[in-house]
Amino acid sequence: MPRRSDAHGRGTASTASAADPVLVEATRGGQVESRHRGAAVVSDAAGKVVMCWGNIERPVYGRSAIKPLQALPLIESGAADRYALGTTEIALACASHHGEPRHVAAVAAWLARLGLDAAALECGAHPPASVEAAAALIRSGMPPSALHNNCSGKHTGFICTARHHGERVQGYIAPEHPVQQRVAAILAEMTGLDLARAPRGVDGCGIPVIGMPLSGIARAMARLADPAGLSPDRQAAARRILDAMAAAPAMVAGTGGFVTEIMTLAPATVRAKNGAEGMYCAALPRHGLGVALKIDDGAGRAASVALGAILRRLGALDGIDEMLLAPLLRPRIVNVAGRDVGQLRPAATLAGATGR
Repeated sequence: MPRRSDAHGRGTASTASAADPVLVEATRGGQVESRHRGAAVVSDAAGKVVMCWGNIERPVYGRSAIKPLQALPLIESGAADRYALGTTEIALACASHHGEPRHVAAVAAWLARLGLDAAALECGAHPPASVEAAAALIRSGMPPSALHNNCSGKHTGFICTARHHGERVQGYIAPEHPVQQRVAAILAEMTGLDLARAPRGVDGCGIPVIGMPLSGIARAMARLADPAGLSPDRQAAARRILDAMAAAPAMVAGTGGFVTEIMTLAPATVRAKNGAEGMYCAALPRHGLGVALKIDDGAGRAASVALGAILRRLGALDGIDEMLLAPLLRPRIVNVAGRDVGQLRPAATLAGATGR
């Protein structure tokens, strides 16, 4: 039966039709103007739920929040060693980067190492997420390429494994391609779920997405954080991925991003990854825990606030971290003139007695 939680994060039974709790509020003046409902779960590597809110058994698409899991075949296949990949490339394989010059150059160089260029990428092109990078591209008169796509690092990782296995690169995003078959198998193994009949869709970058419950996704992230129960090769791959994310957080996201800032300030305790439609995941190596959350209305602004509140409750951020991250943990809402008019904040459900 799906689980819900009370204000203290303790799981209680619910029906599948029950509404998820409000996790994040947007204030304006003296009142709450908007409310973001969602579900979230903290799990250990054995699948034991430590905390949960809302329906954590309803299938959701992990989107880009599960990129660290999708990067596992790149390492354990031997492709990363064969092509001498370093921290930058492995971080990019987990990235939703901002399309800054450093990201574009690193992906282009990685493709060149494989004897390929941007034409091999099947993720499509979009303008950089970085306002500065997008403006510079407009000034240059050049259109965006697939290198600017926030998923170009992940796709280059897929191509790298295909090259390593001697597989055809073209069509690597198709569900039946060996690249995607390996990813699907690893998701099943890491979540401990039978995904044969799971919902299927297509991600924004063209790869398959598989519907999985938050409980399973959190367990998979916990197994990255605490890989003792995995095979030796997968243990090594998990550690290498989390080490790369900690060493190069700006390659996982970009300048000023929540993911970049939180992993820069708390590299020993937090590995965080955002995804589209209000998804967020985290692996907490010191705690041996995984976190997965989904905001029902897909609001990314609420997802980062919710994750921050959960990390605070788990003790993954110390007092200095919280002070430095305050603008991201409780973002200001400003008007067109730049004046403070409100705030995004965790709801009582997440914040607890000390969080408001």
